[in-house]
Amino acid sequence: MAFRYLSIFVLILSFLRAESLGEGEPYTDLSLKEALRLANEQNLEIDIAEFDKKIAELGVKVANGYNFGKIDATLMGLRSNDAGNVFGFKLQSREADFGDFGFSEFLGGVGQAIKMSGGDFAAFANIMNDPQMAGQLLSTAPKDLNYPDARDHFDLKFTYMIPLYTGNKLTNYKKIAKDMLKMSKLDKEKVIAQKSFEIRKTYYDISLLDKFVLDLGTIQSNIIRLRDATIEFKKEGYAKKTDLLEVESKLSNVRRMLFQAKANKELSYDFLSFLLNHDVKSIKHVSLDTFEKDIPLEEVLKRNTDIQKAKTGLEIQSKMIDVTNSAFKPTVGAFIEYGSSDDTFLGDFKDHDRYTFGVQAKLNLFNGGVDLNKLEQEKLKRLKVKRQVELAKRGITLKYKKIKTEINNANVQIKSLKKELELAQEIYDNYQERYKEGLASINDVVIKQSLQIEKLLNLLKAQNVRNQKILEIYRLAY
Repeated sequence: MAFRYLSIFVLILSFLRAESLGEGEPYTDLSLKEALRLANEQNLEIDIAEFDKKIAELGVKVANGYNFGKIDATLMGLRSNDAGNVFGFKLQSREADFGDFGFSEFLGGVGQAIKMSGGDFAAFANIMNDPQMAGQLLSTAPKDLNYPDARDHFDLKFTYMIPLYTGNKLTNYKKIAKDMLKMSKLDKEKVIAQKSFEIRKTYYDISLLDKFVLDLGTIQSNIIRLRDATIEFKKEGYAKKTDLLEVESKLSNVRRMLFQAKANKELSYDFLSFLLNHDVKSIKHVSLDTFEKDIPLEEVLKRNTDIQKAKTGLEIQSKMIDVTNSAFKPTVGAFIEYGSSDDTFLGDFKDHDRYTFGVQAKLNLFNGGVDLNKLEQEKLKRLKVKRQVELAKRGITLKYKKIKTEINNANVQIKSLKKELELAQEIYDNYQERYKEGLASINDVVIKQSLQIEKLLNLLKAQNVRNQKILEIYRLAY
């Protein structure tokens, strides 16, 4: 029943792979070198990491852009009969006159006083100095000023603001943006290293499985010959039915192992196709011993991306201290504004234009100790990140030594298992001949055959462990 489900699972995966992977002819006889190159171009996770890097590159440009200030263009179109607004509109458009102040009504009162004086200046002065007359004139509410006609107002202005000095805050933000770009590059390198590890491991898995299938095929052929010989012995009365059943049982067991190995190889091809985002049908085998190359611990610590990221984080945190410290320094900025207003859009722009420029300096004198405490926070964060760098180094060192120990153990096991497999093969051949001569039972032959298969399985496991650990050393160094 388990074999049936496994078969269905492999068929479903194969169908999904054919439906979802990139278009084009499937790759055949694909070399490891070519697969690594294609992964850099086609792997989706590497592609996502490249987007993150480009985002960080734009972040550097954003940080640089703040040094050049900003220019805003503002256009307003208004209509109002509010007295304050209308008077302000005319004043901003340089079109205000004395009539807007209500002088027409004021002059009417003055004219009445002149008429009453009969042209005598002294009499006119006395009339104007009369408290009742003065109060009447001053209490007059000018209709032109208080109840003006509605007016359209169009205002266009350009404003340029630029920071002159920010206590080195912008300079440090620019440096931090560059460090963040460096961090994103390290993240991409880590993804590439991980995909490289997965591709290499898949190549070695497939190569091992093919070797395992070949060895199992040889064992299957030997068992088939043994079965045929047992059938002949049974005809001549030298073997029993139970002898034949034992051989058939062992043959079924080997065929089951062959099916599982081929299914696992199919899954490995599915995974490789997923990594390359393209269907892969066959690869060029890699030698199981060519990748064993010693990388010294010093090189691993120098190139490991996690350690480099931790160091970059320490650099960022150091700059954050400088950013926070800028709160204790003055900031200086400049601005220039140029514009024009009129009751029609862009009407008499040059005649109504105006400008303003200025400089502002600002220094924070007291804010309840907030800036001081923030500075202490950043200093403590820096100490924390520094310890994290040390922890990363110690962790990588411990992991490196552990992997090296596991590689050495696996090498010893592989050497021993290869010798044991050779001896198991010789013993099996010997018992097979003894069985034909009637000196050993079929049960003895089957037991020796089982031991041979067990040694082969153990050798496969040890080789797989060794290859994975060697690749993990490479992953630590990238």
